Amino acid sequence: MSEVDSSVDQVGSEQVERGGPQEMTIARPRKRPHAVPGRSYGRLSRLRSYLIIDPLIWLYTLVLGVLALPGGLFDRSGRRLHWFSYAWSWLIMKTIFSPVTVTGLDKIDISKPHVYSANHASALDIPVLYVNLPFQFRIAFKKELLSYPVVGWQLKRSGQICIDQQNPSHSISSIRAALKGLKAGLPLVIFPEGGRTPDGEIKPFLPGAFFLAIKAQVDIVPVALVGTYELLPMDTYHIKCRPLEMRVGEPIPTTGLTMRDMEALSAKVQKAMEDLYYRLDSGL
Repeated sequence: MSEVDSSVDQVGSEQVERGGPQEMTIARPRKRPHAVPGRSYGRLSRLRSYLIIDPLIWLYTLVLGVLALPGGLFDRSGRRLHWFSYAWSWLIMKTIFSPVTVTGLDKIDISKPHVYSANHASALDIPVLYVNLPFQFRIAFKKELLSYPVVGWQLKRSGQICIDQQNPSHSISSIRAALKGLKAGLPLVIFPEGGRTPDGEIKPFLPGAFFLAIKAQVDIVPVALVGTYELLPMDTYHIKCRPLEMRVGEPIPTTGLTMRDMEALSAKVQKAMEDLYYRLDSGL
């Protein structure tokens, strides 16, 4: 058994002992201050979303998904498909009239591979990241997304990292690919909460979220996506056009850390992300 296999099994066994992927106990901060003063989203907003914006997004997904098919057959690296994902995201961001203000990214050495740890509040987090991260990267996603038409195929063919949260040992091949990519200089984006937040608050992180960062000994960059929950929360197709922010924090090193440091590292990253997310100096 390889070192990666045994480490993944260790993370998986810890989850089983705790009754599955458990949340870490961290003090919860104040409520998010991301409402837009004086802005209402009534009937006109719903009609615009349901009759114009939503159909256009589905159209972009279908057309670009079909156009990406030939490239996906001959591009095992996923680099060409990354361009299609960027184009899809760019079209969506132009359609939803939600400008993004990016802060802190200019302080990151993007020539080095990092694990970018982002909060997950909306299905539109992905387009925000693709448009505003100016480099090739891969995303760790939960295996349930493979069942989505077009989207699942695109995720699989573009070299994204499929994670089985219930059975981490089933994800060993994907984890090896991600580790190889990080060591070769390809950044990775993860959502350590394990799924979208139901209420706009940052959820406690899953155990093992920073396994790859420790194994590859690369820095973790905290990213706070602000306003995307208000833009499109779970269980609705009503997109409420509004300004957004992508706040990038200082890199958190993993040099010299081992799996025994996972819990402390996770707590440190979560605090950094919460400090960014709940910061009050926003105009949103």
